[in-house]
Amino acid sequence: MRLTANFLRKLSLAPAMLALVAVAGCVDPTLGTSGSQPPLPKAEDNVYVASMDNGIAIPALPVDEIPETHRRQVVEYETDQVPGTIIINPKTKLLYYVLGRGKAIRYGIAVGKAGFEWSGEAVVTEKKPWPTWTPPKEMIARKPELAQWANGQPGGPTNPLGARAIYLTSGGRDYGYRIHGTPEWKSIGRNASSGCIRMINQDVIDLYSRLQGGEKVIVLTASGEMPTGLYIPTPPAPKKVEPEVPAGAIPPLTVLPPPVIAAAPAVAPAVTPAVVAPAAVEPAAVAPAAAAPAAPAATATEPAAGTDTTAPAASTDATTPTVPCKVPLVDGVCPPAAEGN
Repeated sequence: MRLTANFLRKLSLAPAMLALVAVAGCVDPTLGTSGSQPPLPKAEDNVYVASMDNGIAIPALPVDEIPETHRRQVVEYETDQVPGTIIINPKTKLLYYVLGRGKAIRYGIAVGKAGFEWSGEAVVTEKKPWPTWTPPKEMIARKPELAQWANGQPGGPTNPLGARAIYLTSGGRDYGYRIHGTPEWKSIGRNASSGCIRMINQDVIDLYSRLQGGEKVIVLTASGEMPTGLYIPTPPAPKKVEPEVPAGAIPPLTVLPPPVIAAAPAVAPAVTPAVVAPAAVEPAAVAPAAAAPAAPAATATEPAAGTDTTAPAASTDATTPTVPCKVPLVDGVCPPAAEGN
């Protein structure tokens, strides 16, 4: 009888248990029914409003200046990773918080600059609100102006870590990488950090509230592919800092007055000498040509009988007067007079 009563009691509870299982199977995990989880963002909601957080004012952001693709929203996202996994895509500058059943919350982020990109798997080991930021020695070597925060910059609206910091380790080692907020919200969507993952303050507060610790973080490669191992880049060498010279080590320079240049003495303008025509050269006197020697005297011969001994009359055209030959002609020429005649 007792066995029958217990069996009937359990049988009466069966429909209620089956109904509970049926309801649980119909609940979409993306609806955020857990009381510890903040409500899921809706496309029509403005999630970047002003608020007070731990006594620190967080200003509202102009939503129109945030690309729609980088605003917090629930999207379709197929993955074989379990809900709660964080997947970071440096190529698209987007972070996905896996909800399950093909959905995820998508956030816009900023990633490491060229030479600072890393990839691989990590684990959430710690998280802090408004954390103190202590720049590593390597960063101070690259940017000496950060030496003022060598002992830590208190959390606040100008702190580079913003409103929240989520600390990551890989293989049990802390490489200094964080998921954190930033006051430089306009850097979202760019390669802007030294390897950490930046988020808008309102977004990092939302992600922070969903994490319990121990979640897996997957950082894809720069090309957006699944990593095959952990890749940590070698940071660039710091700039060489010239040693400071103490004051007084170098005597001050004496500034001399500008030199006075004496005016050059006046110089008379150069006179171009006149071109003198060469003197006319009188032509040399030409000696008269020597007269041709007279033909030798021929032996006088008595003219033959009947021969005309009279010299031929001179041409009427000649300008020299004709002198009659006083002796007989020799070969038709008047021979010169004999000396002594």
